[in-house]
Amino acid sequence: MEHQTFGGEVTFPHEAPGDDSIKRIRKTTIILSVLTLIELGLGLAIYMMHKNPDYSHSLVHLIKGVVIILSLGKAFFIVSIFMHLGDEIRNMIMTIVVPLCLFIWFIIAFLWDGVSWKDLRNEYAPKDPVKHEQVEQPAHEGGLK
Repeated sequence: MEHQTFGGEVTFPHEAPGDDSIKRIRKTTIILSVLTLIELGLGLAIYMMHKNPDYSHSLVHLIKGVVIILSLGKAFFIVSIFMHLGDEIRNMIMTIVVPLCLFIWFIIAFLWDGVSWKDLRNEYAPKDPVKHEQVEQPAHEGGLK
């Protein structure tokens, strides 16, 4: 690739967007739009389920799990395409993905430990605190009032 130098600045010629990049942008837009519409539909389904007083809690949790998975898929796709991480070498990707996975694991582990500590604390706490009866003290005769 031939480059030009203008006053100490190195410039490279820019390529006009070709058919390949336009197809990639359209494909990305369509995929992200479809995933977003699915997430919105699932959110609307959860909203409608909450209006029913005897809705299935396990089904709501399942739908929320699907929404989380779709959101992670969208995040992966956005990072891969718009942040150009998909075009990088494997070692560069691992230097970003591995610490991110460890960070997410730490958050889950700390939340899990906190819930466990709370449950143990509640399990061994006295159920009915001892009620202390108030004993009336006799008034002192001849003392200060």
